[in-house]
Amino acid sequence: MERFFFEVPGISRKEDAIDYIREFREHGSDINGSGGLHRYLDDYNGWLLKLSEDYKRKPDEDKVPARTYFLVRESDRKIVGMINIRLVLNERLSHYGGHMGYSIRPTERGKGYNKINLYLGLKVCDQQGIKSVFLDADLENPASWKTMEALGGVRTREYYDSRYAHCTVVDYTINVQKAIKEYGGYYDQMISRLPES
Repeated sequence: MERFFFEVPGISRKEDAIDYIREFREHGSDINGSGGLHRYLDDYNGWLLKLSEDYKRKPDEDKVPARTYFLVRESDRKIVGMINIRLVLNERLSHYGGHMGYSIRPTERGKGYNKINLYLGLKVCDQQGIKSVFLDADLENPASWKTMEALGGVRTREYYDSRYAHCTVVDYTINVQKAIKEYGGYYDQMISRLPES
């Protein structure tokens, strides 16, 4: 059984991180949960500085404190996914975007890895005292919203978003502690170490 862990991005992962984004571009795939990495390919150190600032920032109507992680497969230390966790929601994120954005690299999809990504994200939320998470996805992206449902996500709304996504969006909430309790027995065996808070 493959095991996984969250890794806080660091300088030693520069080439691996750039390769992760490059794969999305080669496959013409949307990039989510990268903490803006795709905009810093020529300034990886600048991206690391941004992540440090993101974690410590005070929330306002433009930005909120957030934590970004690599999802790493233990057996080969490959970055197979990323997640960006917003630790507080502002008015905009309370309506669109929610607590998390996540992704799995195109060549590693279809293996259930994003469920592990989300489960570890819920562990971080629990460490941060977040009781309920709000997430959303495009209706035409069932891989994303089925991941939410697999960890106890309850669909709360389906609507056409003309402001941000310009498509039909589905909203979900997950009770963090309930999800960890109900699904931990299964997913904990796939985690090689707990995420840093």
